[in-house]
Amino acid sequence: MFLLLRIKMKRIRKYPYKHYNRFSDTTGRKYLVGEAKVPSVTTILSATKDKRFLDNWRRKVGNEEADRIMQQASTIGTEMHQVLEYAYNGEGYFNASESGKQPRMMAKIILDNLDIEEVWGNEVSLEYENQYAGTTDLVAMAYGKPSIIDFKQANKPKREEWVDDYKLQLGAYYLAHKKNYGPIEQGVISICTRGLQYQEFKLNEADLSEYGDKFLERVEQFKKLQ
Repeated sequence: MFLLLRIKMKRIRKYPYKHYNRFSDTTGRKYLVGEAKVPSVTTILSATKDKRFLDNWRRKVGNEEADRIMQQASTIGTEMHQVLEYAYNGEGYFNASESGKQPRMMAKIILDNLDIEEVWGNEVSLEYENQYAGTTDLVAMAYGKPSIIDFKQANKPKREEWVDDYKLQLGAYYLAHKKNYGPIEQGVISICTRGLQYQEFKLNEADLSEYGDKFLERVEQFKKLQ
């Protein structure tokens, strides 16, 4: 069952965003950019991150429980993103079934707290010099600044030192948007926990540039692994 949620918000086509098809193979998620098969931002980050914490956690809870927790998080995160995508597209349809209640409430918390003046693009594909590609959740005028925004779900509130990979994602998108379309002045990580607590981390343009450079270092590490 689906219901309609109408959200009044200005939407303009500021940039002619291209769409790149994505697919998965044995090496992870990729995007088709022209004839090039380009690795995704998340694939690069996953392949080059320090996995010791994750490995220790798996040993502690057991593989079966770890898989269950990760699958549940993935399902809730996907459904929350779908609600937000519909809302910011102006369509407003969302899953009204009992299973969709949690992600629906989480999405509403984000909608109620995130200050968006104009939506420029939703689920925007971005690529950088055929080195990587990715999809940012939202490009918008937020808090008075041209912004790239990524939505996240979490079990509990995050410490800032726990969101470094999220910042690297925004840095990657910043470089790609700046090169192909236009300047971005702010990155926003918008988080809602399962307990319906809202969190937000903002990056100014200097931060985005710094994390963009750090992401390019991860790209070079990724190339050496191939």
